[in-house]
Amino acid sequence: MTGEEKFQVDLEGYLVIKNVLTDDEVAEMNAIIDSGDRQGPPSLWGEPFKRLIDHPKILPYLIDLLGPHVRLDHDYSLFMEKGQGRGGLHGGEDGGRAGGHVGDHWYKYRDGYMRNGLSVMTYNLADAPAGAGGFACIPGSHKSNFAPEIPTEVRRFERPAHYVVQPPVEAGDVLFFTEALIHGTMPWTADHERRSLLYKYSPGHSAWSENYYDISKYSGLTEQQKRMLMPPSIGRRPRVIESE
Repeated sequence: MTGEEKFQVDLEGYLVIKNVLTDDEVAEMNAIIDSGDRQGPPSLWGEPFKRLIDHPKILPYLIDLLGPHVRLDHDYSLFMEKGQGRGGLHGGEDGGRAGGHVGDHWYKYRDGYMRNGLSVMTYNLADAPAGAGGFACIPGSHKSNFAPEIPTEVRRFERPAHYVVQPPVEAGDVLFFTEALIHGTMPWTADHERRSLLYKYSPGHSAWSENYYDISKYSGLTEQQKRMLMPPSIGRRPRVIESE
């Protein structure tokens, strides 16, 4: 990560990483989705989706943000048609009072290092321009002490608030956010379908999902991918490396 990217994550709790996927990669994945593969975790939809587990452009960010023992906790997809909604603002490091999860949604900084609990890399396979809806958040709320004070009508997107933003993204971009950030899904207003793949990661010692990956369902995993699909553990957990 660059110094400016670290500044942005520390300041706002999210980051748009531009042009992670090529046009050809986006087209290949969309073609597979169009063929009907929309059930279950995307990481099982075929080789292009399996490569996202430790995408070479994303892995360095994961190591900087979650540490060298990062693991994939779970993954799923979000598809939305015009007019559809998914839910209001939630999450945050609030002790569970406003939708957070004790011990799981957190952000820390110490001695030059950032560390996060459950965090998300959202692969966007369709444009989400300003005003289209989809991912929305309250920048900086990963460090807020007053998240429970957010009015219900703001959380439900029933009343606009200047501090709630919808970051525009393009197909091929990846949006990172820490689950310590107050975030949600605005109703989708674009004419085309929203297509997002959410790969959620945890530090190697923790988990959000109670269901761990069964690597016997995957073929051709690299050793690094096997490490990233391991259950959580403390002790001699192998480090994730950036190259094999």
